[in-house]
Amino acid sequence: MSRDDFYPELSEAGAKEAQALIDSFKVAMHKAADEVLGKLYCDVAIHIESDSWTNYRNKLVSAFSGYGDSLTHHEYDFKSLREGIFKQFKDEILRDLNQDNLREIESLKKQVADLHEMRRY
Repeated sequence: MSRDDFYPELSEAGAKEAQALIDSFKVAMHKAADEVLGKLYCDVAIHIESDSWTNYRNKLVSAFSGYGDSLTHHEYDFKSLREGIFKQFKDEILRDLNQDNLREIESLKKQVADLHEMRRY
């Protein structure tokens, strides 16, 4: 058994038929790809873009906030950035934190009052 038995040559007619099949396949694939990509671009891309941006933003906020994000391997970098931001904007940050605490205190006071009111009945 020779090597040619495993790899026979196509006849000219067979080659033309195979090429016609490949060409029609290309046309069909191109049409299908255009349709799918058109739907993807129009219907889905906007959500992928906004979701990716949201994920990226959340990752940065998490890192700057000092949360233990196991995917972030640059804890020192973010720690030094947070320290630098705090040093530069200390007064503004403390003012914001105080406002956050005041809102939380008011919310907790309301919750306590609501619980006292519920207990009375």
